[in-house]
Amino acid sequence: MGHLKFKYVRIQGRNLASNTMIGKGIFSVCWELVRNDTMEEEDAMLFREIDAWFADNLPWPPQCRKQEAVACWFKVENTDEMMKMIRPAIWLLEKYNHPYYLVYTNSPGEIVYEDKYQICAKTDIRIENVTSSWYEESTSALKNEE
Repeated sequence: MGHLKFKYVRIQGRNLASNTMIGKGIFSVCWELVRNDTMEEEDAMLFREIDAWFADNLPWPPQCRKQEAVACWFKVENTDEMMKMIRPAIWLLEKYNHPYYLVYTNSPGEIVYEDKYQICAKTDIRIENVTSSWYEESTSALKNEE
């Protein structure tokens, strides 16, 4: 398949955000762990420091402030510093056995905000029926070709 090159990366949990229907981002997930007292106080303080660093160094897109149906993605080309600073938050998710995904894409949706380090894209979730059996479709397609 060769070496794939992606433009954007997002760190998200399994739980869906009600306004986007995609996995909540790492900051939302960590804040939930702080607010529901899952994190020990020392870890909660660590996350607060991480969050404060990002608040000071990364613009807060107006679409996020208004809780619009958008998802934020780091730009892969400029993520070295961001990823260095977010790694302790990933470590916290692992420490508290909270599952997460690193999602890479070149097609995040319609980009409505962009700065040096990130983009915000409208989420365009569509729910479709799943094929009942891939095998049945494959065999019926083969039969039709005969």
